[in-house]
Amino acid sequence: MITAVMWIAIGVGVVLVIAVVVGIVDAANAPMWRQVARERRQRWESRHAGHHGGVWDDD
Repeated sequence: MITAVMWIAIGVGVVLVIAVVVGIVDAANAPMWRQVARERRQRWESRHAGHHGGVWDDD
């Protein structure tokens, strides 16, 4: 018979496994999303460069 404490332990274990899997998948896909963000930022900056004098600082 599975007690309430065992169900809680199983639930915590499942959450931990899901967290590890999500972390691994996220780490594997991070470079791709950084590239997408870089391209979007460059497009945005090229469209809006005249609005701020064309001076951008990464700080």
